[in-house]
Amino acid sequence: MRGFFFGIRYKVRALVVTLLLPVAAWAQRGGNPLPRLLRADTTHFGRVLRNPKAYRVQVLYTQINRDAAGQPHFRTFRYGASPKQYFYPASTVKLPAAALALAKLRTLRAQIPGLTAASPLRIDSAFARQTRVLRDSSAASGRASVGQYVRKVLLVSDNDAYNRLYEFVGQQELNDKLRTLGLRQTRLIHRLSVGDEEPGSRHTNPLAFYADTALTQPLYVQPSAYNSQPLPKLAARDVRVGEAYMQGEKRVEGPLDFSTKNNFPLPEQQQVLRALLFPEATPAEHRFALAPANYRFLYRYLSMLPRESRAPRYDVAHFPDTYAKFLLGGGGIAPLPPGVRVFNKIGQAYGFLIDNAYVADFVHGVEFMLAAVIYVNADGVLNDDHYDYDTIGFPFLRDLGQAVYNYERQRTRRYPANLSQFQLDYIVEGEDAP
Repeated sequence: MRGFFFGIRYKVRALVVTLLLPVAAWAQRGGNPLPRLLRADTTHFGRVLRNPKAYRVQVLYTQINRDAAGQPHFRTFRYGASPKQYFYPASTVKLPAAALALAKLRTLRAQIPGLTAASPLRIDSAFARQTRVLRDSSAASGRASVGQYVRKVLLVSDNDAYNRLYEFVGQQELNDKLRTLGLRQTRLIHRLSVGDEEPGSRHTNPLAFYADTALTQPLYVQPSAYNSQPLPKLAARDVRVGEAYMQGEKRVEGPLDFSTKNNFPLPEQQQVLRALLFPEATPAEHRFALAPANYRFLYRYLSMLPRESRAPRYDVAHFPDTYAKFLLGGGGIAPLPPGVRVFNKIGQAYGFLIDNAYVADFVHGVEFMLAAVIYVNADGVLNDDHYDYDTIGFPFLRDLGQAVYNYERQRTRRYPANLSQFQLDYIVEGEDAP
């Protein structure tokens, strides 16, 4: 979770349309538009383009073209490092965890009448450093629930909420399901921001769901679990990052080793988002086991702005509209264009900034997918809280999103996109997923 608010706001600087016209014409002939889009604006992208290796930049841009029947067809372009180059995925791992938690709940509900995402949840502890949950003051009911954890994960990238979903699904089941979905390189093997490591990361808490907020009528009791299986191997390179790192107050020379951390490469991030937003265009074996109400629930909170939420409620002074929108919004720097909603999941840690997004412009009928990562750590020291997020990272992602958006506004489409399935009501608090 991003633990601070970037109060300085910069004016949105759109790319000059005349610069993009030659690019648009060129790309219609079948080329990759990303390199030219970036080179067309050296003012915003020049510093990163001069040393892309140091910034570990990766970009995936997917065009969506509808056919006469309205079915989406995808074409993906890449810019930057090899997809096998490691980056720490930070909070982006929360999206598959949220989807798998809803899928597990749906499976349980088939045998347990009355169990829903709103069912009050109590979490206990059974291993060292595990913590309990009895209440959740952010919820209207005052009790924790899977639905409330999913809301917080998607609205403001809450770390504790992710940890509770990790405990509900379990380390072994999380990774088994990821493999079933065809996510061969992704692995979710630890909680976030609590120093979770083996053996504690293999142990998950006992918990119980109840039919009442007094927690007197249990619906389902799940015992503590331990994953005895070998952890998925890390299929990535360059897993040692930086020149030094802080261990408490002590500086340790040499790179920080990420070989025992989560992994979620950019292509698989976009694969997850695409499977959730376009299940009908996803092979059956790679679809999440979700009901239509589950999908609506996810769409709502992937795209909702923090101020639109009633429970949990967020102070706009600390959680501006684009707090969790890095592409186009710059993490609070700029507003989104009128009529635009961004369905996305961001990540921020160790100098890495990531955003995995689907952008829908309901005014102009524009839609596209864009995922990007950049590493901004000029001093080479990790864990020192001195990263170049404000000066390099957020402006780069904001301007990248703006460049692709402006290009998409000009791109010719044979058939218009019907985006009605993504036009949601954010005023009335939505239903819980079953």
